[in-house]
Amino acid sequence: MKFSLAAGLMALLGLATAAQAHVTLETPQTAAGSYYKAVLRVGHGCDGADTTRLRVRIPDGVLAAKPQPKAGWTLDLTQGKYDKPQTLHGAPVESGVREISWSGTLPDAYYDEFVFRVYVSDAFKAGQTVYFPVVQECGQGASRWIDTSGKPDVDNPAPGVRIVAPAHEGGGHGHSH
Repeated sequence: MKFSLAAGLMALLGLATAAQAHVTLETPQTAAGSYYKAVLRVGHGCDGADTTRLRVRIPDGVLAAKPQPKAGWTLDLTQGKYDKPQTLHGAPVESGVREISWSGTLPDAYYDEFVFRVYVSDAFKAGQTVYFPVVQECGQGASRWIDTSGKPDVDNPAPGVRIVAPAHEGGGHGHSH
């Protein structure tokens, strides 16, 4: 009995360590048709090298991307056209931020968070996962967190957020939660 409990705990600790090796999103879910505060968590550099740049691609159907500045880091925004026109607050929107880049230095031994806000359009349905591919540059090397397959065992998963049904669906009586 004790052995299996210890083995189970060791397995859990091993999984936690492996999960921290990736760039992940702090909040794992959001509703379509709402704003989402994305907090990218960076737990280490690339194979021991310091992180010098973090680039995140804004996927189609995600609008109004607005990064939070970081002291000591330079922000760059890449604008571009959306694949198809979108609607934001009743107004048509044809282009916006397609990539956010922070340049600076994050020593390999340190942890940090990179924050941006987006509007997740109602083009997404509950159960879908929206992926934000990230390239983490470290001097001469890079870690590409770009796999959007959703498979659990991939080496380079893109950070993703799962779309859930809005809180007001499901028989509520107008109360805000």
